[in-house]
Amino acid sequence: MVRSWPNIVFTGTPGTGKSTHAMHLLSRFPSSSSSGTSSADASSSSTLRHLDIGAFAKQHNLLDKYDDERDAHEIDEDALLDLLEPLSGGEAPEPVEEVEQGSAAQNGASAAADSDEARGGLILDWHTCDLWPERWVDLVVVFRTDHTVLWDRLEKRGYASSKVQENNQAEIMEVCLDEARSAYAAEAIVELTSDTNEQVEENVERLVSWIMQWRQERGLSSASQ
Repeated sequence: MVRSWPNIVFTGTPGTGKSTHAMHLLSRFPSSSSSGTSSADASSSSTLRHLDIGAFAKQHNLLDKYDDERDAHEIDEDALLDLLEPLSGGEAPEPVEEVEQGSAAQNGASAAADSDEARGGLILDWHTCDLWPERWVDLVVVFRTDHTVLWDRLEKRGYASSKVQENNQAEIMEVCLDEARSAYAAEAIVELTSDTNEQVEENVERLVSWIMQWRQERGLSSASQ
C-alpha cells in the first residue's frame, strides 16, 4: 500500500498557530466527494485530514490517567498508534524521473487514492511529535512564535499564569524544535513563524506549494482531488 497524499506533522508550543494553519490549509484542498470519509476524519470536506490529537484521543476514549503536574490527561499512545496506522496510507511513493511523470500521473499511484483509508494526507496536530513513526512522516512543521506574542495569546485563552510561564519558557528553550530534530531527519523539518496574520498566509502558501511539488515529483496530479 502506497499513499498518494503526504502526511504532515504540525508541532509547536500551545498557542503557536497549529490549528489555525491546519484550518486554512484544509480549505485549499477541497474533497471532490464527501463519500467514504473516515470517522477519524476531522474535516470530511477536505482531501487532507486534520487530526487534533487531544480531541481525537478524547473522542476515541484514549485518555489515560490524569497528570496533576501537567494539568492534563495522559494518552494511551500504543492504542493511538494502532488506531491511526490504517489511516497513514502505508509507504511513501518514491520520486519518479521527470520523463516518467506524464504517464505516472495518468496511471500510477491512482489505486492508492481509490481508498480514503489508504490515501494518507494526515495533518497530525499535537504539541509533541516524536511519537509518530518516521515511515509515516513526509514533513514536520515546527511553528514558532515570539514569546511576548505567545504570552498574550495564552492569557486570552484563560491559561493559568503558571502554564503561561511554562509554555513561554518551553518556546524560548526551543523544546519542540529540539524534539523534532532528535526524531526526524533535518531535511524533513521546517520552522515557520506565525506572529501575524500575514505570516500565516505566507506559511499556508508555502505548504500548498510543498504538497503540490511532493505529488508532482511522484507522478501524481498536483491539483487537489
